[in-house]
Amino acid sequence: MSLPRRFLPSIASLRALEALDRLGSATAAAEALSQSQSAVSRQLQSLEEQLGASLIRREGRGMRLTPQGGEYAQAVRGALNQIARASMKAALNPAGGSLSLAILPTFGMRWLVPRLPDFARIHPEVTINLSTRLRAFDFDAEGFDAAIHFGRADWPGTQAIKLHPEQVVAVCAPALLDAHSITSAQDLLTLPLLHIETRPEAWPAWFATQGIDAPRVPGTVHDQFSTITQAALHGLGVALLPDYLAAHDLAAGRLTPVWGGPTPSPGAYWLVWPVSKAEDGALRKFRDWIQGQIGADDLLPR
Repeated sequence: MSLPRRFLPSIASLRALEALDRLGSATAAAEALSQSQSAVSRQLQSLEEQLGASLIRREGRGMRLTPQGGEYAQAVRGALNQIARASMKAALNPAGGSLSLAILPTFGMRWLVPRLPDFARIHPEVTINLSTRLRAFDFDAEGFDAAIHFGRADWPGTQAIKLHPEQVVAVCAPALLDAHSITSAQDLLTLPLLHIETRPEAWPAWFATQGIDAPRVPGTVHDQFSTITQAALHGLGVALLPDYLAAHDLAAGRLTPVWGGPTPSPGAYWLVWPVSKAEDGALRKFRDWIQGQIGADDLLPR
């Protein structure tokens, strides 16, 4: 079924709307699009006239989106991302297909990337495009075919394969531990504790395994494992690090265990994809291959 012309605006006008929503001003949108502000203004006016809807609120020389315009811009952003990814697939590998995969920076680089040459050898016809994401992905808005993420595989509208469980160890710089007397897990609450933004439940879960009820654990927050590791190495506090990530620094003596051994995390690493993509040819090949990479004796590359 073909849509009426009025419901198929130009890409230029949709990009102008998305840029205004993302950047907050027509001046910034014009600069990002390498256009004049008057050109952006005309595109937005034309879009409103075509749809017969009020999307822009004009205040003096400034512009901002109406609530309706903001909602429309979010949907447009997802559509533009999907168009861009589909165009990249068609341009880069029209014959064999491609897979747009979101990965977690640390796990993706340490577990997946070292294994990808094997996939490339078996399936040279498939192109894999990688993007790093720390927070929850949005398949509808971002257009990924699949993602490698950490959690409990409870993402609506998706299917998943469990790749690897995770165990964490409480570690810090030796000098920090030398300055404190730690005789029980409870004593860790007297030390500065380092949190990772994507795992707010990590410390409460760790204390729970030690028989300690600590629903609120104060400390500083870091955005990813690379930064929290550096904070621990420089004596800023105690970090919960995946055992595979801490192993090298522990062996070198740059970090030391604070209390206990490796403790299971409440989540695991998964390959997850939207149900709507389940029959995609490139994704099927990748799923079949990655299942062969999973095993009980499968150690993560250091």
